Amino acid sequence: MAACALRLLITLLAFVAAASQAEVESEAGWGMVTPDLLFAEGTAAYARGDWPGVVLSMERALRSRAALRALRLRCRTRCAADFPWELDPDSPPSLAQASGAAALRDLSFFGGLLRRAACLRRCLGPPAAHSLSEEMELEFRKRSPYNYLQVAYFKINKLEKAVSAAHTFFVGNPEHMEMRQNLDYYQTMSGVKEDDFKDLEAQPHMQEFRLGVRLYSEEQPQEAVPHLEAALQEYFVAYEECQALCEGPYDYDGYNYLEYNADLFQAIADHYIQVLSCKQNCVTELASHPSREKPFEDFLPSHYNYLQFAYYNIGNYTQAVECAKTYLLFFPNDEVMNQNLAYYAAMLGEEHTRLISPRESAKEYRQRSLLEKELLFFAYDVFGIPFVDPDSWTPEEVIPKRLQEKQKSERETAVRISQEIGNLMKEIETLVEEKTKESLDVSRLTREGGPLLYEGISLTMNSRLLNGSQRVVLDGVISDHECQELQRLTNVAATSGDGYRGQTSPHTPNEKFYGVTVFKALKLGQEGKVPLQSAHLYYNVTEKVRRVMESYFRLDTPLYFSYSHLVCRTAIEEVQTERKDDSHPVHVDNCILNAETLVCIKEPPAYTFRDYSAILYLNGDFDGGNFYFTELDAKTVTAEVQPQCGRAVGFSSGTENPHGVKAVTRGQRCAIALWFTLDPRHSERVRAAALALPLPSPNPTASGIQVGKGVKTGSNAELLVPSLGPTLAVLVQRAGPAGKEMSLEQLRNLPCLLGDSS
Repeated sequence: MAACALRLLITLLAFVAAASQAEVESEAGWGMVTPDLLFAEGTAAYARGDWPGVVLSMERALRSRAALRALRLRCRTRCAADFPWELDPDSPPSLAQASGAAALRDLSFFGGLLRRAACLRRCLGPPAAHSLSEEMELEFRKRSPYNYLQVAYFKINKLEKAVSAAHTFFVGNPEHMEMRQNLDYYQTMSGVKEDDFKDLEAQPHMQEFRLGVRLYSEEQPQEAVPHLEAALQEYFVAYEECQALCEGPYDYDGYNYLEYNADLFQAIADHYIQVLSCKQNCVTELASHPSREKPFEDFLPSHYNYLQFAYYNIGNYTQAVECAKTYLLFFPNDEVMNQNLAYYAAMLGEEHTRLISPRESAKEYRQRSLLEKELLFFAYDVFGIPFVDPDSWTPEEVIPKRLQEKQKSERETAVRISQEIGNLMKEIETLVEEKTKESLDVSRLTREGGPLLYEGISLTMNSRLLNGSQRVVLDGVISDHECQELQRLTNVAATSGDGYRGQTSPHTPNEKFYGVTVFKALKLGQEGKVPLQSAHLYYNVTEKVRRVMESYFRLDTPLYFSYSHLVCRTAIEEVQTERKDDSHPVHVDNCILNAETLVCIKEPPAYTFRDYSAILYLNGDFDGGNFYFTELDAKTVTAEVQPQCGRAVGFSSGTENPHGVKAVTRGQRCAIALWFTLDPRHSERVRAAALALPLPSPNPTASGIQVGKGVKTGSNAELLVPSLGPTLAVLVQRAGPAGKEMSLEQLRNLPCLLGDSS
């Protein structure tokens, strides 16, 4: 048995080696230009008014993305068919053979996995050729190319295409008022026909379904049936495609990849559960239409409901029975459908009706979906990986008993909390209405120039000297000795690109980035790999900056850490000649800056929840690397700050403060970058994990940290009072140390900000 296993292993290794040595060529050959480059060419052509160039590039971008999608589908479908899993779980080995047979089965499974992976690699080509960034995927999902195309088509007098492009964009963006005005204008133009208003991105299954339902509603069952049947066929095609597209790379949640540490089977399980969740979400995706706020409920079963009645109306009782029985696969206790089935049995006869079976495609779909749900509910129960079932027809027996009880308890708790919060919100709204109405402008809510809290810190530049608003430069935040200690910590504990998803040079290829998070530093300190005192210093210094920012800007709401990062940028000597790029290009911290249009879009993937930012510098012995503020055009510099040990720059994270970092051309520039949020829901999870590690005892002199009366520090820090609910917790915090001793009525009478519902 051992010899057999060894031979099989050698065969597998030889196969994989041959596959890795073979020249990797995708079916597409990758002579095509990738969609992101074509989209960039199109936007550049738009900026210079090259309308034919816009049309050429954007049309090619759309075709390139469609070709990428088709390639992924073709490769995954074919490789799955060519290399299926060859396991027979129904024939377990005997006890005597258990060990060797288990090893053989494992090798067989992983052999199939390796063969399929090799097949996909040959078929798809290098990952860089067929992967798009999240930002670019978002542009295509928002149908942005059609926005550019409709203008370009209009400029070159291709009116029919302009109308189609405008309509396509508007269907995906129904709140876009400018495009609505464009469509109204097109409707008034001579030569524009009703048929020109096409949705070029319409999903065939949804198009057929909506048409079939419209004809059904107009009492045209004969005409509705072929469209509803076509909708079913297209739905199953779209469902298979959607499921195949789920089998992509593992999607880490935020910065979890920094601390992700799983063994072989846990890693496989994590990825597979994510794929299954995506596959179940296909139900929601295929039931969605841009014109609707919510997906169609019970979308697939509703096809059979419409069809059974349409077939009844045209006298085809056999098909009506088939569709009724198919619908009952999903809702076996539906009273109306069971009554319909009894009626059909009376019309056709019991024997004839009994011989008619539900549709095989629906039976296979249901069985497959239930198996996926069982695995997802199992993962929810055992691993705590949440799963929200998109279907209302799932039988209760699929859900583990323990999970059913937990979900019932959670639903009851959620209802109770929702009612309590709703009642409290009504009271707060009443209080707000009774107060004098205040401006919602953030500049009115913040009063710059509060106390700096610690001895040795001095105000160097305020907003007026920095030619902006909500800006400050402080010196003496930490000492020279502390700067050196934190620099040493970075050089010992940091990893290349840490905090930037593994990219060693995330903002420029001319510098190397090395960084470390608070949690990682403390963890390494606990393990004895770095001085624990240095890790504690890192933690304390970040808390110090947070408190100073909160006090100086006189914030009524506490600041929470969104992300903390100790990072060094090191110039790569051999590439500094005639260098023109920045160390970090001009950007805004909580929105996506479009410098050409002077607009900053506050939506994902931007970190929209960030409210304030700060950089604490650890050294100044390098060339370049100055921090600077600009106008929204990203060109007009309004202020520039030269780094030095103990200097901190603080500012609000919105459109009022675009900023960048000039190139570091010699040496190493080290700093602690901090982002804060006013919303506790977005507080830094890694930092929360750091709170669980042992922290230093409160010491009023260490790093200048002062511990206020009544405030606990360390792992038992009392920052919120969760038992009072989220809104009252904020009120307690606002009241200060005496807040916990106040009555509910006293808390409610505290001053409240307009719109403060957190």
